[in-house]
Amino acid sequence: MSVARDLLTNYQHVIDELRLVTGSKGVFDVEVDGELIYSKHRIGRHANAGEVLEKFRELLPPGTRVYGT
Repeated sequence: MSVARDLLTNYQHVIDELRLVTGSKGVFDVEVDGELIYSKHRIGRHANAGEVLEKFRELLPPGTRVYGT
């Protein structure tokens, strides 16, 4: 799944827990460390490429480095 790959490839050093929640009627929620990052049910559409990663980046403190850099 590209959302999980994007988050863990870039920020595995700051993520303690990643949950991808799927369910009936197209439910797709992304939670990182207990915080809801994206909810298809609430927004009413699938995330665009890179959208969940960008939402996660907005929550990070300034200067948080990408893993491996």
